[in-house]
Amino acid sequence: MKKNEFTHLDEKGNPSMVDVGKKKISHRTAKARATIHLGGKVMTHLTDGEIKTKKGPVFQTAIIAGVMAAKKTGELIPLCHPIGMENCQIEIKVENNNVVIECTASVTAKTGIEMEAMTGASIAALTIYDMCKAFSHDLIIREIKLMEKTGGKKDFKRNE
Repeated sequence: MKKNEFTHLDEKGNPSMVDVGKKKISHRTAKARATIHLGGKVMTHLTDGEIKTKKGPVFQTAIIAGVMAAKKTGELIPLCHPIGMENCQIEIKVENNNVVIECTASVTAKTGIEMEAMTGASIAALTIYDMCKAFSHDLIIREIKLMEKTGGKKDFKRNE
């Protein structure tokens, strides 16, 4: 392995936050997706696009949890820069026995916002799991992935 092959290691191989001080400010966006399989037992509780539990409305609570988590990404992930996120939107849709969560975040900054979008989608999925586990533990968070990002050195869009 070459020295400085990894961006978050210094020349001695120690963990190090990337210095973004000389980077240009640009508008950056990112969209992440999490998918959770609920199974038939949980889906029987779906009414008018929402699952209601003793803890409250599942999807509405997951949206709030996801936004709150995205705002705290810099506190949760070591070496991730704290940024002043300007927008965070979470959409939840049901497809068969799966729930698809999309988190879109944006900022005008010197560093990207992919981790905030992925954190938002992840925590929304975990919130759905937590709120639905009383109905069944046959829940599976299948994947969490970056769908697209703009701004910075290069843009990215997943082809699906």
